[in-house]
Amino acid sequence: MVSRLPVDVGVALWQRARAENHVRDIVDQARTVHDLGVPAVWFGQRQDHDATTVAAVVGAQVPGLRVGTSVVPLGPRHPLVLGGQAQTANAASGGRFTLGVGVAGPERDRRTFGVRVERPIGHLREALAVLDDYRTTGTVDRGDGAVVARTAAPSAIAGGEGFGLLVAALGAQSLRAAGELADGSIPFLTGPRTLADRIVPGLLRGSGGEPRRVVAGVVVVVTDEPDRVRAAARPALDFYTTVPSYRSVFAAEGIAHPIELALIGDEEHVARGLRRYVDAGATELYATQTDLGGATDQARTWRLLGALSRDRSAGRRSALH
Repeated sequence: MVSRLPVDVGVALWQRARAENHVRDIVDQARTVHDLGVPAVWFGQRQDHDATTVAAVVGAQVPGLRVGTSVVPLGPRHPLVLGGQAQTANAASGGRFTLGVGVAGPERDRRTFGVRVERPIGHLREALAVLDDYRTTGTVDRGDGAVVARTAAPSAIAGGEGFGLLVAALGAQSLRAAGELADGSIPFLTGPRTLADRIVPGLLRGSGGEPRRVVAGVVVVVTDEPDRVRAAARPALDFYTTVPSYRSVFAAEGIAHPIELALIGDEEHVARGLRRYVDAGATELYATQTDLGGATDQARTWRLLGALSRDRSAGRRSALH
C-alpha cells in the first residue's frame, strides 16, 4: 500500500495507433483514468492533432476532469488566435483548462513552418502578455513590439475567462517570464535537483516571491520488468540529448541520458521517486509515456497515479491491492 501525495498526479494521454477514431479513443482513455481517481490529463501538441481542441473535447465529455496542454509551441501560432482557442477550451471544460506553452528551437520552427523567431525570449514575453490580457479582460491592444495583437471588440466568452497559463521554461530568462507573466512552469525531464535549484528559484525571481505552479512531467511505468521497459524507453528519449537546454539540465542533474530520470519499477519505487519531486517543489505532477511497457503495465501505472493523487473527494477513493 502506498501513501497519497499532497499534490495532484495527472497523466499525459496519446491516441493509440490502432484506434478507429483517435479523438474518441482519447476520450475513452480520459474516462478510464478519471474513474481510477486521476484528476488531470495533459495533451502534447502534434501535427496530427490539435492539443487545445482535444483538451476542449475531453473536458466537455468528462465532467470534473482537469485538462491541459503540455505543450503548444508558440513560434508559428499567433497568441491572439491561441488565446481564443484557450478560452473556448476553458468554457467547454467548465473552467478546468490550463494552457501550457513553450518555445521551440529556431531551426525547428524554420524547417517545419518556414518561420524563424529572432528573439525567442522577447517573443515569449510579448506572447504571454497577450495571453494574460486575453484571459483576464478579453481585450487586447498591443502594437509596440514584434507581436502585434488587437481585438476589434471585447472578445471574452462567458465561462472562458481565467484559464491557467504555464510555460515550459528551463532557462533563467524564460523562468523569470513565466513567474512574472504566467501561473508558473510545466517542465519535462527535469529532475528533483533542477527543480529545487533552478526552476523554483527562477520562478520566484520573476514573481517577486509569490508562489507559482510547478507541474513536473516525469516518464513513469509501473512494471515487474524494469530492464525490458528501460531498453524500450531509451530510444524514445534520445532526441532530448540533442537539445542544448535539456543537455544543460542533464549536466546539472549529473546524468548522461534522460533515461536515468525515468521512474520505471514497482509501485514503491515509483511512489518514492515522485515524492522526491514534491519535496523539491513540484506543486503538481503528471506521468507521461506510460505505455512503454505495454497495455498491462500502463493500466497498472494508471491505478497507481489515481492512488497517489491528493484526495479531493471522500466519495472518490483509489487504493492499491
